[in-house]
Amino acid sequence: MGNRRKNKNLLYHGLALLTVIIWGTTFVSTKILIRTGLSPVEIFLYRFLLAYVCILTVSHSRLFAKSWKDEFFLFLAGICGGSLYFILENTALGITLASNVSLLICTAPVITAFLAALFYKEPFRKKMLLGSAVALLGVGLVVFNGSVVLKINPAGDLLTLGAAVSWAFYCLILKRMGGSYPILFITRKVFFYGLLSLFVYCLFFPLHFNTGLLSRPVVYGNLIFLGVVASMLCYIMWNTAVKFLGASKTTNYIYIVPLVTLLTSALFLSETVTFASLTGALLIIGGVYAAEKK
Repeated sequence: MGNRRKNKNLLYHGLALLTVIIWGTTFVSTKILIRTGLSPVEIFLYRFLLAYVCILTVSHSRLFAKSWKDEFFLFLAGICGGSLYFILENTALGITLASNVSLLICTAPVITAFLAALFYKEPFRKKMLLGSAVALLGVGLVVFNGSVVLKINPAGDLLTLGAAVSWAFYCLILKRMGGSYPILFITRKVFFYGLLSLFVYCLFFPLHFNTGLLSRPVVYGNLIFLGVVASMLCYIMWNTAVKFLGASKTTNYIYIVPLVTLLTSALFLSETVTFASLTGALLIIGGVYAAEKK
């Protein structure tokens, strides 16, 4: 019985790890799409719309939650894990350094742990705090890649921290809803309310679409990857991991995202890998391992 439970835990840890590895590669796809002329908000719209259409084909029997209260929490999940998170992060990227954003967004695991202790009375373990500190130091080395460039920009940095808090709340909502509804249903509702809230955003900040770009293979190829793999499949895997491992343990894997981004950027965008970034990679791996140990 113990071995079976241990194997199941390994499976869920594997799902979380695979998810952040894929999310780490989305930086390359997003950067390519931005270079072709798509805006960050357009990219989010297309990827979530594609993900919603795909998941709707396999999850359509139940339209609403069991109660309006649960439906409201699913609405909040769609905002926190969808539109609000991406709008805050992408807006921050426009007004502060990308290194600031990459570093500050990795505060999400610590914020999640604090919120879980506050709302769900989860114990705040010293090993988790120490591991998080080591991993965050590693993230700093990876993000700056040997060049210490940190420029304080209050507006951009606060927006990034807002995105990290938004993702933390998303994971806590998943923890609350995970035992009551199937993962596919929860994920579909997240996509739906993420899109719905984005349309409200567009009423105040209209988008200017260039649909002609969608016929280019490099554009629709990357959008298919972002929509089907990085959104639909990854959100299902992430939501499953949060359901069975808990919000705090799962979000620790967020630290690995900059590491994967570093490696994929070196492979596909010819960006430089330094000794400092490799040292950071080891610290990230060691920190995540320490944070996950009981």
